[in-house]
Amino acid sequence: MISFKAKLRLWFKAIRVPFLTATVIPVALGSAVAWYDTNNFMWMRFLITMLGAVLIHAGTNLANDYFDHISGCDEAIQTPTPFSGGSRVIQEGLMSAKKILYASMLCFMAGSIIGLYLNYVSGKNVILIIGIIGVFLGIFYTARPFRIGYGSFGELAVGVGFGPLMVMGAYYTQAKKMPLEALLISIPVGILIALVLFINEFPDYAGDKAVGKKTLVVILGKRRAVILYHLLLAGAYICALLLVVFKYLPNTCLIVFLSLPLAFKAFMVSRKNFDKIYELLPANASTIGLHSLFGVLLCAGVILDKFI
Repeated sequence: MISFKAKLRLWFKAIRVPFLTATVIPVALGSAVAWYDTNNFMWMRFLITMLGAVLIHAGTNLANDYFDHISGCDEAIQTPTPFSGGSRVIQEGLMSAKKILYASMLCFMAGSIIGLYLNYVSGKNVILIIGIIGVFLGIFYTARPFRIGYGSFGELAVGVGFGPLMVMGAYYTQAKKMPLEALLISIPVGILIALVLFINEFPDYAGDKAVGKKTLVVILGKRRAVILYHLLLAGAYICALLLVVFKYLPNTCLIVFLSLPLAFKAFMVSRKNFDKIYELLPANASTIGLHSLFGVLLCAGVILDKFI
């Protein structure tokens, strides 16, 4: 008999809880900037928005595991890492594929119900549209007939889904408006979460190629793909700088540059080990940490300016 604690750990593994920061950061950022602009912050609305977004993200992770299992993609990956190759709960016989599918559907349903409530209290069906797009991307990232993640737009879809969609949705639930600023401030965060996916595709190169999954790493090859990774890494900081220069973000948001040592580590490790699997892992970890740290510093910059 498996204990409740063991079951909980198993579900945490299946949902890939550490990766939920990809949702927490943009929702927090959108909410913080809305508060900065309106001088009003609705805590309950924020918590409900966060819960709904996390449920959709959890549903997406579970759906990806299920459909990557059905396609044989995760089975084709012979060198899974803590950052790539799926949660492996199906491959390791810890959970049935059917249970993962049902859990995914449950998360999507619960998240959608919360989304409908937020749409009702926010008005104008903006949240409804954002929610429909988000659920579509979450399901059809790996599900037929679209399988977005199996083509060359998977990284873009992740960047959009966990960048503009999350930030603008969170902003709108607080402010009930959608200024250009909400879109622009989401760009560096969107770039960084796309890079989390991008760098995690390097260890999966052989398996993805074997099943015809045309990620950017497969299309470009590892050597050219790592150059693009480096350019986008720099691009996130350039975007943040331009947002401050053109007054879309306050000067205090320049504290995001305190994250540069982590970016430099990701750069150096990936440049040296892009064609190795386990030696590349520090770059995978650094990219995930960078997305979180960059986002936290961006939020802190917004909040700090409000009190200065």
